[in-house]
Amino acid sequence: MQSLQQKASEWSGVDPSDAFAIDNTNLFEKLGLQTFINLSTNFYNRVYDDDVEWFRSIFANSKKEDAIRNQYEFFVQRMGGPPLYSQRRGHPALIGRHRPFPVTHQAAERWLHHMEQALESITDIDTDSKTKMMNFFRHTAFFLVAGDELKNQNRGVPCKHGSGKPAAV
Repeated sequence: MQSLQQKASEWSGVDPSDAFAIDNTNLFEKLGLQTFINLSTNFYNRVYDDDVEWFRSIFANSKKEDAIRNQYEFFVQRMGGPPLYSQRRGHPALIGRHRPFPVTHQAAERWLHHMEQALESITDIDTDSKTKMMNFFRHTAFFLVAGDELKNQNRGVPCKHGSGKPAAV
C-alpha cells in the first residue's frame, strides 16, 4: 500500500526532493512577511472571484480575511519564518483541517491554477523561489487529495481511483 506522500508524488508528478526543496532555503528570510501576505491576498481574491461556482462554494463558509491570514501564517511558518500559525491555531494538521472540504483531484487542480497565477503576479518572488514554492504547493495539494480519499475509504465511500466498491471496513 502506498503512503500518502508516495501518492502525492505520483499524482502531482513532483519528486519528494523537489517538493521539499523549500527546506534548503529560508524563503521567509529571502522574501519577507509582506510577500507572503501579498501572495495569499492575491490568491484568495482569485478564489473568491472564481467564476466556477462549485469551487467558489468550497470557501463559502469562510471569511476571506481569515483564509488569507491562515494561509500566509502557515506559509511563513513552513518556509522558515516564525511559527505564527501554530501560535494562533495549534499544529497545522493539514489533512485534519481540510477534512470538511471536498479535496478532489479537480479541486486541487483548480486551487493550483489560482496559486500559480497568484505566484506569477507577485514580482517580489524570483523564478527559483516560485519554482520551489509551486513544487511544494503541487505536492501538498495532492497529499491532501490522498488524505481525503483515505478518509472516504474509511467511511466506505468509493474513491475516484477505486474499483467503485466501498472499501472493507
